[in-house]
Amino acid sequence: MVAGASRGLGYSVARVAAQEGARLSIGSRSQEKINTAAEVLHSETGTPVSGFTLDMSSAESIRQWVSDTLTLYGTIDAVLVNAGGPPSGTFFDFQDEAWEQAFQLTLMSAVRLIREVAPVMKEKGSGSILTLTSISVKQPIGNLILSNVMRSGVTSLVKTVSNEFAPYGIRVNNIIPGFFSTDRLQSLDAAAAERQGIPVEQVTKERQKAVPLGRDGDPDEFGRSAVFLLSDAAGYVTGHSYVIDGGSLRSLM
Repeated sequence: MVAGASRGLGYSVARVAAQEGARLSIGSRSQEKINTAAEVLHSETGTPVSGFTLDMSSAESIRQWVSDTLTLYGTIDAVLVNAGGPPSGTFFDFQDEAWEQAFQLTLMSAVRLIREVAPVMKEKGSGSILTLTSISVKQPIGNLILSNVMRSGVTSLVKTVSNEFAPYGIRVNNIIPGFFSTDRLQSLDAAAAERQGIPVEQVTKERQKAVPLGRDGDPDEFGRSAVFLLSDAAGYVTGHSYVIDGGSLRSLM
């Protein structure tokens, strides 16, 4: 199961998983976009891919997606927990409503999806769950206060439940991307350019200077790392936050 799979990093994870022969249940807010993604992935790889409408801020939508997936495939082996990021902004830009929306979209979406799939995995004695957060959980990013706070909560959730679920053979990890060439990154660069009154190309160039490898990541590079963590190849890895960022993170841990 791959959430947020119609585009961006979620789509890249779904594509690599399909290339590896996984049967896929993919979800997105737009039925049209997720159907298109499913058709493309199936035509490229031949593996079964089914698309479902999914609102990660809705408990009922998450519950229905899991139920439909079980009806379709009979089991759940691996799940990517992924939801679109909250809007950019600073502390004084947001009132309670925005904080609540970010809480529902980013933190509670992870709680709810894990709550729905964990019993299935517990019953069969195996499973892998991977959350997708951000480099901001290690190194807060300016103008992204909602994401910084809520994604840090997801990281704490992962570490806590990885210990609780380990006796049942369920692995839970977190993957932390740096800057990857996605629509989300382009929109953040555009917002920064407008705020600073400079060309977006200048914003991108300045941001990339902080990356030792000197570039943004290719989404497929992310997809390969995520699928590794979801697969049996990472069978002894749990409770881990895996950073893939071109060397951007400066801390030792």
